[in-house]
Formats: sequence, structure tokens, C-alpha cells
Amino acid sequence: MAYILLIIGFVLLIKGADYFVEGASNIAVKLKVSPLLVGLTIVAFGTSSPEATISILAALEENAGMVLGNIVGSNIANIALVLGITAMIAPLTVKSETIRKEIPFALLGAVVLLVLMADAALQGAAENIITRGDAFIILLFFAIFLYYVFEMAMKNRSEASADVDADVGSSWSKNIVITIGGLAAIIFGGELVVNSATEIALSLGMSDTLVGLTIVAIGTSLPELITSVTAAIKKQGDMAIGNIVGSSIFNIFFVVGLTGTVAPLAVDGKIFTDVIIMIVLTILLLIFSRTRFSIGRTEGAVLVAAYVVYIVYIIIRN
Repeated sequence: MAYILLIIGFVLLIKGADYFVEGASNIAVKLKVSPLLVGLTIVAFGTSSPEATISILAALEENAGMVLGNIVGSNIANIALVLGITAMIAPLTVKSETIRKEIPFALLGAVVLLVLMADAALQGAAENIITRGDAFIILLFFAIFLYYVFEMAMKNRSEASADVDADVGSSWSKNIVITIGGLAAIIFGGELVVNSATEIALSLGMSDTLVGLTIVAIGTSLPELITSVTAAIKKQGDMAIGNIVGSSIFNIFFVVGLTGTVAPLAVDGKIFTDVIIMIVLTILLLIFSRTRFSIGRTEGAVLVAAYVVYIVYIIIRN
């Protein structure tokens, strides 16, 4: 039964992402905002919903390892696997604004998480824990990010569709229904994939930690993968980049912040290595983006190869 649910979940993810990107793109044009902005906000929030749902449920069950493993593992999967595969399918042009602001903000999120986790090293505490106070600090950074996005929307609104007919596509109501319906299919499909894949993995003898860093992390990154690939194929490269970078920002500042206010998160010592790898991959993304203001098939192959090496490493480690 788990295998059947896994297939159904993949079908929902693929079709949901197709409708979601179409609806979100049309809404972006009608609102006179750029696809990049929609990717950083609506699409990023939507595709981060599985991480948020699973993390909050795990926190309520006092499974902090699953929470942090899911978030860090998902960000690593987003940057290396999702962006890598997307670039290999359709090379992505990166705007200078993304290089100067959005990617550095994602890097800041990774560094902030590392600092707030390291209580033993920085404060001499007996254990490492993300307290509710730490969570509120993380949410403050998220509020700053939202303010920046709002300012960018106001600044670029008229420019984004100066040469595009604002009446393109279907009616407002139809676009909203398509977008919400696609998002619902993405979230429900993601849940089916994660739950069934986890059941299969545990039945094969994998540990909870390994499941969190691999199956759950990849599963909750499937919406980003399907949405980004779909956007790239539809020549919406800005939305694909915005989705991946925005999801990484949302995962740390929104999901970890929100989850940490629900319940303090004890930090497993092994996760520090994963956070450092996440930081290194974000820096690598920044370097690739700055070379020719694009991420081509070669860079995409390097990112995917890096993810394969990472997966092999954590399987051996755990």
C-alpha cells in the first residue's frame, strides 16, 4: 500500500506544481510584480509548507532531531539537488539583485542558525538548544526579510510588467483557484510521499536520524524540485531561482523560528557538520551565480555531484 501511495503522491506533486506555477505566474503579471518576487514569497511559502507541517508536528512530539534534520537536510537538497537538476534541464540566468541580496540573506540565515545552536562552544552551556528566545530572534530576521520583499515589490511593481499586458491569462478568480488548488495538491502529495517513503525506509531498517536527513528532507524538497523544474521549462527561470533561495530563507527564518516557539529544540551534535555543509553550499551557489550571472549545466552537475557525495557521507556516518 505504501508503494501505491508513493506513486499517487508523485502524481499530485507533478500536476500540482504545473497548475501552481501557471496560476502564480499569471497573478504576478496581473499584480505587476516580477516572477522573482512571486518565487521569493508565494511560491517559496507554498513549497515550504511540507517542512513547516512536519517540523511543527515533530516539535510537538519532542523529536527535535527530526525538526533540524528536516530543515537543514531540505536546504542542502534545495541548493544542491533541486537547483542542480533544474540548471541541468534549463540553465538559469541570475539577476544581480539576487546575487547581492537574496543569496547573501540565505547565507546569513545559515550562519545565524549555526551561531544560535552553538551554546556549548560560545557560552559554555551544558547542552546545545534553540530556546524560545532564539526562535524569536530568528523570527525577527524573517520580519526583516518580509520588509525587504515588500519594499522591493513597491519599487519594481510598475517596471516588472511595463511591456506585458496585465490582462494576460485567465480571470482573477480562475488564477486564484488554480494557484490554491495546485498548492493543495503539492502539500498533500508531499505528505503522501514523505509518509509512505518513511514507512518503506523504516521497514528496511533505516534509523530515524537517517530518515530525517534523507527521505524526509528529499521528500519535503520535492515540491521545490517539481515547481522549479516546471518553472524553468516554462521559461520562468526567475521564479525557479526565487523559489529555491526563498524556500531556504523560509525554512530557517520561518519554519525554525515558528517551530522553536512551539517547543525548544535540543541540538544533536552531528547536525553541526550538516549546517557547515549547508553554509559551504550556499557560498558555492553565490560563487557560481557571480561567474557569468547564470547557473549552467556544468555548475548544475557539480551541485548534484556534491549532493550525492553528501548522501554517501551521512549514510556512512549514521
